[in-house]
Amino acid sequence: MGTLSYTAIMSIDGYAADADGDFQWAAPGDDVFRFHVDRLDAVSTEVLGRRTYELMRYWETDPDDGSWSDDEHEFARRWRGLDLVVASSTLAARGDASHRARVVGDLSLSALHDIVDESRGEVEIFGPTTAAAAIRAGVVSDYRLVIVPKVVGGGLRAIPDGARLDLQLAQRRAFENGTVLLHYRSADASSAWPEAS
Repeated sequence: MGTLSYTAIMSIDGYAADADGDFQWAAPGDDVFRFHVDRLDAVSTEVLGRRTYELMRYWETDPDDGSWSDDEHEFARRWRGLDLVVASSTLAARGDASHRARVVGDLSLSALHDIVDESRGEVEIFGPTTAAAAIRAGVVSDYRLVIVPKVVGGGLRAIPDGARLDLQLAQRRAFENGTVLLHYRSADASSAWPEAS
């Protein structure tokens, strides 16, 4: 059985995107991007919503103009090696996804538990909307919060309203541009999964 993790890139005031839906303010510097490359070592499966999936399709094909750095090529290589699960009723109805992605129309906690149970390593659930139910249920084992030195004043919260979590700090790291990684663990996540019916 795998474990479930959640990575969020967020402003100091707790938002993954601002009130206009923009997140360009969170673009990583070189050392932050290298962290994202390295963290994929532990991940075997990525669970993401439709919008994030469509955004991440960028990494499926190398550009022809040679514009990618070595780290971008390495991120793309590791990304392409992940199992992808896309939570989307829209894509499920249209049958529209790449050959590598499994589409789940309804990402219930039971369906998510099956994905984690069948995985050989860390399952990362990405995107605050997709991860909200799992966070509220307390089934996420690891939280990697990448905090960007910006205050955006509102928008999409990285941690959903109603979540109550008791976490222990596992790692902290400061990057050159003032971005900070806070990695927390939940001791109770494995026992928080609802009983199978």
